[in-house]
Amino acid sequence: MDRRKVCIFMVLWAMVHLSSPGQGLRALRRTTGGRRGSGLTGQDANGVPLRRSKRGWMWNQFFLLEEYTGTDLQYVGKLHSDSDRGDGSVKYVLTGEGAGTLFKIDEKSGDIHATKRLDREEKAFYILHAKAVNRFTNEALEGESEFIIKIHDINDNEPRFTKDPYMARVPEMSDIGTSVIQVTAIDADDATYGNSAKVVYSILEGQPYFSVDPETGLIKTALPGMDREVKENYQVVIQAKDMAGQMGGLSGTTTVSITLSDVNDNPPRFTKTLYEFRVPESIELGSAVGVIRAMDADIGQNAEMDYRIIGSDGPGMFEITTNRSTQEGVILLRKPLDYERKRQYSLRVQVENVHINPRFYSKGPFRDEATIKIIVEDVDEPPVFERASYVMEVKEDAPKNTAIGSVSASDPDDKTASMNNIQDMDRVFNIHAGNGSVFILRELDREENAWHNITVIATEFTNPRQISRVPVYVRVLDVNDNPPTFANNYETFVCENAKVIRTVGATDPDAPLGGHRFFFSLAQEAAGKANFSVRDNKNNTASILTRRNSYSTLQKSVYHVPVVISDGEFPMQSSTNTLTIRVCTCDREGNMKACNAEALTARAGLSTGALVAILLCVIILLMIVVLFAALRRQRKKEPLIISKEDVRDNVVSYNDEGGGEEDTQAFDIGTLRNPEAIEDSKQRRDIVPEAFYPPIRRPVLPPTRDNNGDVRDFINQRLQDNDSDPTAPPYDSLATYAYEGNGSVAESLSSLESVTTESDQDYNYLSEWGPRFKKLADLYGGDDSDRDS
Repeated sequence: MDRRKVCIFMVLWAMVHLSSPGQGLRALRRTTGGRRGSGLTGQDANGVPLRRSKRGWMWNQFFLLEEYTGTDLQYVGKLHSDSDRGDGSVKYVLTGEGAGTLFKIDEKSGDIHATKRLDREEKAFYILHAKAVNRFTNEALEGESEFIIKIHDINDNEPRFTKDPYMARVPEMSDIGTSVIQVTAIDADDATYGNSAKVVYSILEGQPYFSVDPETGLIKTALPGMDREVKENYQVVIQAKDMAGQMGGLSGTTTVSITLSDVNDNPPRFTKTLYEFRVPESIELGSAVGVIRAMDADIGQNAEMDYRIIGSDGPGMFEITTNRSTQEGVILLRKPLDYERKRQYSLRVQVENVHINPRFYSKGPFRDEATIKIIVEDVDEPPVFERASYVMEVKEDAPKNTAIGSVSASDPDDKTASMNNIQDMDRVFNIHAGNGSVFILRELDREENAWHNITVIATEFTNPRQISRVPVYVRVLDVNDNPPTFANNYETFVCENAKVIRTVGATDPDAPLGGHRFFFSLAQEAAGKANFSVRDNKNNTASILTRRNSYSTLQKSVYHVPVVISDGEFPMQSSTNTLTIRVCTCDREGNMKACNAEALTARAGLSTGALVAILLCVIILLMIVVLFAALRRQRKKEPLIISKEDVRDNVVSYNDEGGGEEDTQAFDIGTLRNPEAIEDSKQRRDIVPEAFYPPIRRPVLPPTRDNNGDVRDFINQRLQDNDSDPTAPPYDSLATYAYEGNGSVAESLSSLESVTTESDQDYNYLSEWGPRFKKLADLYGGDDSDRDS
């Protein structure tokens, strides 16, 4: 490669410098206003003297080949000034891009050399500035001039593709010349100089299926009828070569992966012309009988198919649908199968592509047909009743063992069936196992139950597990066997002068077809002497009337009117019902004022049972009150102190005066104490003290004149014993009477503790406390003689 570059470099240098000598050396002349030592050269036609203009500095045209590989520094060019006489007084100075590093100049001769290997692809030209100065005075002899060093390109970069690899798709069966993809290669060499960057494309692999345009890099199909089902993927290698493809040019390659996309160029085809399926006759409706599938070499939507039945010897028995995920045809059952009626079915099925490409009609038709044979298999079936349900009727007065109807069942498998069971919760009906006759076991009452729902079971003789059930509804027909009665238990209150006493109705539990028709009349035993009469209103009601203008409660207050009610059915039924009439005194407006005791009780609506219930409730309430009062009396009062050890801070007895500010350890009452009265050593009364406390001697009181000296001595002895025992209760807030506390500034004002002192207490200071304590001063400030008296 280095030799080839050196040869190319030499050829280019010869072409530039030898073939065009005018281009190899160029002179740049600068005109100045004068020059020391310049002389006149003559005169013009007008006699004006001619001056020779100063020729400035000149240099060769600066061109430099890239990628120089020689051992010597590469010569760029030469700078020269007219001021240079060759005596070494002129100094050439170079500045600008790369000056001093990439380019060096000989200060004396002006020769410029490149010190490093240059790459045009990195930088194509350099702008520099040159000037000539006096070496001794450093005075500029020439003004600064700008020049450019251009880097000549050599073919040192191969073409590079923008992608590697390329991915492309083209429909299968495309015509010749169908564009697939365009590839692009870039050469970093100079496209404006020579052919170093002129790229030519060619195909190395992928023939004869594809071709490439040498100038544009466009890949096209080169072979007709490429079938995806035969070969789907192709690897094509494309070469890009510079120097217009000539020998010696550099090249690069890339791979193009081309995939043939699918088109609908293949029709669906059944793998068999006859499909056979066997299904039991007991298969449920909507179940799948079988699955068929046609094969299509295409993929995706080009392989989508539709199935349909185009012929069948059992219309409506079957249906075929398409499973879109598997493209299978699923045969479904739409009507029940019966082995005894038809044992085989034949279907004609067609399959067709959903999306058809008109371009490939010539390869059609894009459909196929097949025959499906469905064989029905026998299944041991239970007996079948002739009807889905039965309705039977029987009169309510029919005697037991009367047959009310029959049911019938047969076995589809030509086997014998028997009705050997009947489901009846009330055990009213039974069935004959041989002929299916249903009969009653006891008499029926329509008024008790008008309908009976039973279930008859038929069982196969040879296989008792094969059973069938059928519902039977038995209606009990009405018979006129109940007499009519009053609709309610009539009892009425009337005034003394009432004309129409009451309008009554009747009821009958029977239900004749034409409806009820009741007749009312007065009973024969009361027809001649009764004070009332009965008028039939012809609408199943009757009015009770009085037979005289007036009657008084003084004569009789309660009347009983017997009324005979008859129905119009056969046989006729009748009953005698009594209407109780209670007579009351009324005012002019008809408002009842007074009735007899029985009437009042009845009018109040309180029967004997109601009165007894109310009385029982009152007695129960009284017993609850008495029991509650007795429980409250028996409740004992809880003691203040349950045990000696269970003493709480918040338990205080009413006879305890308290121990002053320092009597409790459960609360901080330091803020209430006088700092002057605080004792350093305070003994707790709720613990046993470690030191021994000697008993306190109390002065013996002088005997009194009363006769209770023994009792007083006993009490004083017990009081002294308890006062001298520091471990005795009460603890905490429970204090003895002798302990009042000694934390107060005023000290104790109680006379209870005065008996323990050795000397008499002087209370004269109370008179100094002001008028408020004058009473105390008078009481306690007197002489002993006064107190004794």
